[in-house]
Amino acid sequence: MKKRLFLLDIDGTICRGDALIPGAGAFLQAIRRQGGRFVFITNNTTRSTADYIRFFRTLGVDTDETNYLTAGQATIRHLQEHYAGQHIYALATDSFVKECRRHGLSVTTNARDPAITCVLASYDNALTYEKIKDVCLLLTTRAVDYIATNPDLVCPVDFGYLPDCGAICNMIETATHRRPQFLGKPEPAMVHYALQAAHCTPGEALVVGDRLYTDIACGLRAGVDTALVLTGEATLADVAASTEKPTYIYPSVTELRQDLLPEPAPARPCSATAVGHAACL
Repeated sequence: MKKRLFLLDIDGTICRGDALIPGAGAFLQAIRRQGGRFVFITNNTTRSTADYIRFFRTLGVDTDETNYLTAGQATIRHLQEHYAGQHIYALATDSFVKECRRHGLSVTTNARDPAITCVLASYDNALTYEKIKDVCLLLTTRAVDYIATNPDLVCPVDFGYLPDCGAICNMIETATHRRPQFLGKPEPAMVHYALQAAHCTPGEALVVGDRLYTDIACGLRAGVDTALVLTGEATLADVAASTEKPTYIYPSVTELRQDLLPEPAPARPCSATAVGHAACL
């Protein structure tokens, strides 16, 4: 299998919490050493691209802006195209709110703003009941659009899982009967952006992730091969029960590296008297 563009999920695939999953660092090194390229396509919106660059640097992995395409970036592009100049209420981290504003969006966290035309929901690690109340108020009493960054139900951490954006939206849907338009994976936009930027065909790329309903579904919708790793949310039982079937399944990225990116065998040393013989050429 000839792959030169690896589109990688982060949480549950490369990292768990604030640490690399064992073997992930060697996997990233092997991609670069063999002339490939990796791009993180993540639904995690708690960090901006600059945050991620600093985060991976602390783990000994050097990256730059070309190594990232996030659900936050896909959402910002959508908002720029459809809500430029309009007021958007955001249930999101301070980092993501600042990122939206840096790209010229009129984002507010004041639910009493009468000019709000759209509600944006995202993962928020500073979530309060007051924020949930504000979203429910807007969705119930006003004719506003409703968008969310990603449908992930849980976010892997070092001790297990935390509720992610999808779980937050499910709670809001129970109260308001409003379901958002999700913009991150499994929508194929991030894969399409990455293929264009790398000048790659779908056949030259591989999506690697730990979730069937986001990572694997995203690759399938984009027409790209997929590899499921069992270091995060999905299990083999989930695969058996799902219609979203990955192209490949590996216990972790270590086994994926050993299969797809094997180290070349060392050259056999030749004695001085054997130099020039066919066995040494």
